[in-house]
Amino acid sequence: MQSMWIEPILAVFFGYMLGAIPFGLLLTKLTGGGDLREIGSGNIGATNVLRTGNKAVAALTLLLDVGKGAAAVFVAANFDSGLGVLAGMGAFLGHLYPVWLKFKGGKGVATLLGIVAALDPILGIVFAVVWLGTLLILRYSSVGGMLASISVPIAAVIVGHYSWIPMFIGFALL
Repeated sequence: MQSMWIEPILAVFFGYMLGAIPFGLLLTKLTGGGDLREIGSGNIGATNVLRTGNKAVAALTLLLDVGKGAAAVFVAANFDSGLGVLAGMGAFLGHLYPVWLKFKGGKGVATLLGIVAALDPILGIVFAVVWLGTLLILRYSSVGGMLASISVPIAAVIVGHYSWIPMFIGFALL
């Protein structure tokens, strides 16, 4: 008899391991940019990669961080839709607290965009518009990320995804 806990635990674990891949750090090292944690803000995300001056690596980091969030949701949801949500939660936590980096990861904005867009493309568009719009206006990615993460639970209320609201609030708080 299979335990009802095995699949959810595996989904969270799978998402965590995927989310814990520090693409910004790896790509910066591979392209000769040094240790990203010693540059700019010390963060492992695309915004800090951009501070190295390598726009292509920053863009690739952004795409891969978005992709790992979306991939976690899509792969796990292939087995059961509820597992996609759990894998997304795992991916977000993996990006923020990667075991490989002594649990000191990134802010999770791009990964959260991928998770949100994979769960509901409309919410993903809201997130992206708020994040990029704020970035263009204020020139601060972190402020844009915070406002975007706050916008998602509000948008979830509007589109009727009530069961996801606690999770989205938790993401915004993290």
